[in-house]
Amino acid sequence: MTSANPENMLKHNKENSDERVPLLSRTQDEKVMTDKYSGASFHGSVFNLSCTIVGSGIMSLPATLKMLGLVPGIVLIIIVAFVIEASIEMLLRFSKAGSAYSYGDAMADAFGRIGKVLLQICIVIYNTGSLIVYMIIIEDVLSGSTSKEVHHAGILEGWFGEHWWTSRAFVLVAVTVFIFFPLMFFERIDSARYISVISVGLAIMFLLVVIGVTTFKLVDGSIETPKWFPAVTDSTSFLNLFTAVPVVVFAYICHYNVHTIQNELADSSLIQGVVRGSLALCAVVYVMTGIFGFLLFGESTYTDLLSNFDTDIGVPYSSLFNDIVRISYAGHVILVFPTIFLPLRLNLDGLLFPSARPLALDKKRFVLESVGLVLISLVGAISIPNIWVAFEFTGATMGGLLAFVFPASITLKDPHCIATTKDKIVSVSMIILAVVSNVMAIYSNLSSLLS
Repeated sequence: MTSANPENMLKHNKENSDERVPLLSRTQDEKVMTDKYSGASFHGSVFNLSCTIVGSGIMSLPATLKMLGLVPGIVLIIIVAFVIEASIEMLLRFSKAGSAYSYGDAMADAFGRIGKVLLQICIVIYNTGSLIVYMIIIEDVLSGSTSKEVHHAGILEGWFGEHWWTSRAFVLVAVTVFIFFPLMFFERIDSARYISVISVGLAIMFLLVVIGVTTFKLVDGSIETPKWFPAVTDSTSFLNLFTAVPVVVFAYICHYNVHTIQNELADSSLIQGVVRGSLALCAVVYVMTGIFGFLLFGESTYTDLLSNFDTDIGVPYSSLFNDIVRISYAGHVILVFPTIFLPLRLNLDGLLFPSARPLALDKKRFVLESVGLVLISLVGAISIPNIWVAFEFTGATMGGLLAFVFPASITLKDPHCIATTKDKIVSVSMIILAVVSNVMAIYSNLSSLLS
């Protein structure tokens, strides 16, 4: 028996390893860094992508059902999951045809340098806004918030009273120093797989408490009959229905991490299974959260469901359940940080230093960019008391571009002539859906602000 050429085998192994490390370019002097990495597992990748998907959007889903009614709300959550899966499938298929190892490479393949830059700008804006919103949520949960002269006590304030060390700024700085700073040094998203498992587990814990409390009240007979369909009385109430679409779309966006996860998979062909598994898991969590959250609070459901858990919810040990819900969700949001931060740093670096050596090989640039992004998010969260309305505008624009417009545009451009008639019909439909719903949502939000 003859043995394979050792030089060719070494080259093959190194090239396969390179394809799993998106922070590194594929040059000879970097390959030695990748040989020790054997690739991410299927289940770890599912949890990482699920953690990317499940974020602050989950808290708005009960309010979405309140606006649309139980039946249309559930249908919308399920339909958007299928449309998101279709957009990711097209993105991955055209990326493979163009040998693109990132979302930005796919945009560059179709539209040149300007397409890649436009995508990077959108991801930087979208993910920075996401981090700021997550930090504000953490402030609200741990230290409390004041809205329309009504103060909602935070967990620490409720436990220990008002002190300088329970203030919003101090608590957020402490969380940043002791949690966010250590988490920001991950170079691969697969390194966060165990954190993602815990994060998704905390989201499920939150859901189980909501289901348990709702079931108790259903048996007790204190749950009101839910609204099955929306009440449309005039043009304003009709336009308001469209604001639900960007909210649900925002809850599913994960496109900026799909290529990174694919590159790190031990078997990159499993990425479609990872995407479907993650979307199915998140769709179930979303539908259950929407149904039981809306049933529990009915017409009193707030836009942010977490705000409903700072008063007596009408069950024994109400304060205990409130604390479990808020702590589990705050923990979930904190642990989402790496899956949002890694693509933010990677795209910012590509935007600022497109010709520089890979970020993982330049430790000084890696640290400076990481610290800078964390500090910008920290200052933004401390300075802005409430950015929900502003973030709705960002989600309605950047979210629609990332999830629908860009993948559909790549398909319609069809640089490798592989698009089918079905692909083009789906792409046009996605663009129309994104444009119409987002324009309606922005118009409705502007009208509510000016009224």
